[in-house]
Amino acid sequence: MLARRTLLAAGAAGLAAPLAASLSSPALAQAGAPVRFALDWALQGNHAMFALPDDRGVFRREGIALRMDRGFGSGDTTVKVASGAYDIGYTDVSTLVKFNAENPDKRLVSFYQVLDRTAAALITLKKSGITTPKGVAGKRLGAPEGEGSRMLFPAFSRVAGIEASGIRWTSMAANLRDTMLAQGQVDAVTGFLFTTYFNLVGLGTAESDIVAWPYAENGLDIYGSALVARAEWLERNPQVAAGFVRASVEGLKMLIAEPDAGMAALKKREALFDEALEKRRWGMTYERSILTPNVKAGGTGVLDSARAETLIRVNAEAYGVANPPKVADMFTDRFLPPAADRRIG
Repeated sequence: MLARRTLLAAGAAGLAAPLAASLSSPALAQAGAPVRFALDWALQGNHAMFALPDDRGVFRREGIALRMDRGFGSGDTTVKVASGAYDIGYTDVSTLVKFNAENPDKRLVSFYQVLDRTAAALITLKKSGITTPKGVAGKRLGAPEGEGSRMLFPAFSRVAGIEASGIRWTSMAANLRDTMLAQGQVDAVTGFLFTTYFNLVGLGTAESDIVAWPYAENGLDIYGSALVARAEWLERNPQVAAGFVRASVEGLKMLIAEPDAGMAALKKREALFDEALEKRRWGMTYERSILTPNVKAGGTGVLDSARAETLIRVNAEAYGVANPPKVADMFTDRFLPPAADRRIG
């Protein structure tokens, strides 16, 4: 468990960013402290851990009037929270390493680590003939340039014993990655497992043809997405932060117990939301990235300094960061409920 540490105050954020149409329950915007919350992407099954307690008044009970907006990628969410356009974001914690090193006056902190394991993965199809991670050597590998799973691939290749020097990378827009794999334009891709997997299913790929090696299950065991906020905001709003975590943990428990209700809560916010597919995506997220051995032992949000240090180190190496942040400056457990209240599974 990480030692608790008072967060240093950060300077006021500057860049303005427009707010999207709110995905929150209108009835709950009537009372409590207004909190602007940005997700990491368009609505997916795991986001129901925020939508369901929003609908059932849990955030309002905690004194929070939630405004929840969709995201446009973890990097974009990180920038928007740092700028002050949003108070809290749900984003891949790896994005904080480079950002905090370059913007110490707008430092962001993970205050509830939702995904105990990153969803980054190496993914291919049976027709590629690749049967082990080492088999990607000399092949065509695709991912958007600068995307997190691609940037972490060198670290993954070292622990997985992959000869990476002969790999030929193809860059593309994120929305084309899975199509290019399905069409055979690349032999494999890197990306979030539960995003690429179900995108391939949506493209008509048989699930039996999808082969994947999650980084975290194959030697690179680092954290995934988290609730993050500016350090100075957390210092000014400790009760709001703690209440937001309590509501989120309660929402996670609701979603585990009532996945259909969770999908219905998201369908209310997005008419094109595919409840059946997203329920399956949620199941994979829960089984592979949330209910890990660490969480079974210590409860959701449990922090381990060694794993946090590994995440910072591999990201610093990937992005060439010479002055990476310290663990205690980027992670805190001071807003978590007691471990007994965070037991799941």
